[in-house]
Amino acid sequence: MSGHSKWASIKHKKGALDAKRGRIFTRLIREITVAAKLGGGDPTGNARLRSAIQAAKAENMPKDNIDRAIKKGTGELAGVSYEEVSYEGYGPGGVALLLDCLTDNKNRTVADIKYVFDRHGGNLGEPGCVSWIFEKKGLFLFDKEKVDEEKLIEVALDAGAEDVRQTGDEFEAFTTPGEFEKVKRAFTDAGLAFTFAEVSMIPQNTVRLEGKKAEQMLNLMEALEENDDINHVYANFDIPDEVIEARG
Repeated sequence: MSGHSKWASIKHKKGALDAKRGRIFTRLIREITVAAKLGGGDPTGNARLRSAIQAAKAENMPKDNIDRAIKKGTGELAGVSYEEVSYEGYGPGGVALLLDCLTDNKNRTVADIKYVFDRHGGNLGEPGCVSWIFEKKGLFLFDKEKVDEEKLIEVALDAGAEDVRQTGDEFEAFTTPGEFEKVKRAFTDAGLAFTFAEVSMIPQNTVRLEGKKAEQMLNLMEALEENDDINHVYANFDIPDEVIEARG
């Protein structure tokens, strides 16, 4: 597994802790609002909204919160107007970083991000400097000890997945963005429980980090993820699993 996939998996498992701090709810509400604004308030015809609602329900967000976020997006309720913006940069050792943000104040957001980069051995780059390294794909992670490999591969490929790989103590399954929901349903119907599932930006190459630079990189990731304006952080670092797990 690439180091970043391991990091994402561990952070997902720690979601309950983040939810107690309100961070996950804040991000999910913003995502629901923007999804409803861009594609309408009916999740049946709005895949992005449908996915955001599913994520909110998985975190036990109250239905009233979800409904209010949708209505703010469609204009039925007054609320803050968020816009999508992406930033790119480099971390310790030349690691590529791609940040997806939802913000009501771009000037504040970029200033905060620049401060975090400067403090943790990175630097904010120009648009397009690293985005070419990443490709949008559906990503599923499975605990190797809890699923049958042959069944997983059979279901994945029959449903339209592109690839299944064993990496460390987990399996990774990849799909195109368009096939993500179909493959997700197939896994669920087959009783194959995934530990992580999202449409993500997958790096096409990785940068191996160890020692001080690995610690700096993880410090940078944690600092970026503390910012409520940042919805997703994607990176192409490859750090030993034991180092990442020790920080989890």
